Amino acid sequence: MNIELLLSLAIIHAVGLASPGPDVALVVKLASQESRRTAIASAVGISIAILIHTTLGVTGVSLIIKSSESLYIIVQIIGATYLGWMGFCALKDASKHWKTSVSIDNNQLKLNQLTPKQGFMQGLWTNLLNPKAMVFFIVLFSAMITPDVNLMTKLSATIIILVLSLIWFVFIALMLSKPVIQQRMKKAAPAISLFTGILFTVISSAIIYNVLKGAMVLSESAI
Repeated sequence: MNIELLLSLAIIHAVGLASPGPDVALVVKLASQESRRTAIASAVGISIAILIHTTLGVTGVSLIIKSSESLYIIVQIIGATYLGWMGFCALKDASKHWKTSVSIDNNQLKLNQLTPKQGFMQGLWTNLLNPKAMVFFIVLFSAMITPDVNLMTKLSATIIILVLSLIWFVFIALMLSKPVIQQRMKKAAPAISLFTGILFTVISSAIIYNVLKGAMVLSESAI
């Protein structure tokens, strides 16, 4: 088992986890506005999606997907559409928060709007359908998991990435879902939803733009 390789993967993945993105934004939003169970469920959903990406990366399936132009375009469009929809919903939540903020009592905190199952599915699809997440693992594993890496190292890498993901996202969910934290963040709920909506919308737009740009380049080259 290649300990040095596993340590390198762990460090790179830890840095990637800490970087702001749709996953962190979603957990922050749910942890500050929903029940603890829902927030933790979303963290588990994201981690399971990362496990799927890792498995596809280790086995080379994700590289096959990316190498097929038509299949990869379909994956990107589906992912961008979902992220765009999530962004729209977050922006809608922000608008609703601002419209009702005057009538909501300062000591009142609305929770349990989403079930843990809904939180899990949001976490799962947010990461799984994010083409940028797939590309990250393709680059990571194509560079570090070479054909000569043995099965035990691949399994260990998969477990390490899953455990790190669970620790990070569950930690955020636990910390921000504390009642005292939720009370303090209640006034910031519209801003959190607005930031989440803008982030998801920008990423979705960027993906669609890159897909259209790539399609135009291919059509021009074919002429």
